Amino acid sequence: MAALTFTHQNLLHFTPKLMTSKPYLKPKRTKTKLSIQTIRESPQASFTDQFVLQLADSLEDSLPSSSSSSSLPLQKLRDNSSETLLSTQWPSRKDESFRFTDTSFIKNSDINPISHPPNSLDLLEVSRDTQFESFNFVDGFLVDSSFSSSNLPDGVYVGSLSKLSSEGILKRVCELLGDFEWGDLFWSVNGLGAPDLMVVYVPEGCRVENPIYLKYVAVEGADKGSKKMPLSNPRVFVLVEKGGEVGIVEEFVAKVGSECYWTNSVLEVVVGEGAKVSHSYVQNQSLSAAHIKWTSVRQEKTSTYELVEVSTGGKLSRHNVHVQQLGSDTVTELTTFHLSVGDQTQDLHSRIVLDYPRGYSQQLHKCIVAHSSGQAVFDGNVKVNRYAQQTDAGQLTRSLLLEPRATVNVKPNLQIIADDVKCSHGAAISDLEDSQLFYFQARGIDLETAREALVFSFGTEVIDKLPYSFVQKQVKDHVKALLKSRRKGSS
Repeated sequence: MAALTFTHQNLLHFTPKLMTSKPYLKPKRTKTKLSIQTIRESPQASFTDQFVLQLADSLEDSLPSSSSSSSLPLQKLRDNSSETLLSTQWPSRKDESFRFTDTSFIKNSDINPISHPPNSLDLLEVSRDTQFESFNFVDGFLVDSSFSSSNLPDGVYVGSLSKLSSEGILKRVCELLGDFEWGDLFWSVNGLGAPDLMVVYVPEGCRVENPIYLKYVAVEGADKGSKKMPLSNPRVFVLVEKGGEVGIVEEFVAKVGSECYWTNSVLEVVVGEGAKVSHSYVQNQSLSAAHIKWTSVRQEKTSTYELVEVSTGGKLSRHNVHVQQLGSDTVTELTTFHLSVGDQTQDLHSRIVLDYPRGYSQQLHKCIVAHSSGQAVFDGNVKVNRYAQQTDAGQLTRSLLLEPRATVNVKPNLQIIADDVKCSHGAAISDLEDSQLFYFQARGIDLETAREALVFSFGTEVIDKLPYSFVQKQVKDHVKALLKSRRKGSS
């Protein structure tokens, strides 16, 4: 499969590049530390990435010391993550999945895992300007929320794992949490360093009317240009049983003045038979921050998962999405819009695996690179295996390059083993077309206004798919402000 690299110069230029296609255990707080120390002293220690080893030590030191029976799934996750982490190298440009994504600015920073929630004065600065009741993560810690459990249907649980009292839900979480073989180093960093686990549980046949609004706020951050990089590891687990339905909204923001930090987030979603999850993901973090996110989704038969993503923040922003269809007649829709208005890398790596008949998968990825040092990366893999007959799968990526030397690297990848399918994929990269601009000018609209309208409308195709009007308006206002600041900066 070919990966295409496009760089906007005076004229659009592109260069094709070829690529090769249980029962509970008694928790022991010393187990993770022991495994790290054992590897450090073993003869194989020379084969372990010493930077990763040091990071693992600092992550473990940052964990809360208390442990209770309700944190058994979390302790199991930490133990498994430490074993994986200590056998993993820090990714480099030599690794195929990071070929176009440079993570060295994270590695070259002084990474300090955040070990405690911010003080009360900081919490007062957490914005609550939403029309929905919300749960707030501050520096990776779940803090007092504005969400009232009395507004939830019977049997629904939303909150910290440490406060979960239902043995039945706890057992289900323990069975499914972290059961994922495709994670990378950042997945394991989160698994080891997550201070708590937020659980969203929807019982069989239950429909939650209002969305679960999760707001992640970065409070602790170093000044721009500083080597210090506070690290947070928020983690959420969503389980929707047979026939259930829920909407999840994730919003990532930063307190004013917080510039350099690293948010390393994980969301696991399990969608039961005939259930539906609508997932909205909005990322507006500091343009000097690192934002790395994993979204892992497992779908049972006749279930539906819909993702709408708008990502505009971060010096480095990478979203890894993995969707596994585990039954027939399953629906998956991924719609994303990335905007790079500065020296930013916006990266989407997605993988959809279809193993059963009559699966449906549609993916639309759009991005705008509006800065000469900006970059976008798209690596989308759709795999249709032998028994996924009568699958309908489509994938399209479209990119706008608005400045000289702006760059996008795209790799749409469709692997088909089944022989009775309807599948398509495509990629389009360009600046605005002269014919579009002429259409506006012929009607008395000046060139600058025409360009503004066309650029903004390019992204609204995705933004309009956000299922909540309040979120749509908030995102549109933010995108307009970014594009306006970009024009002022270039004038």
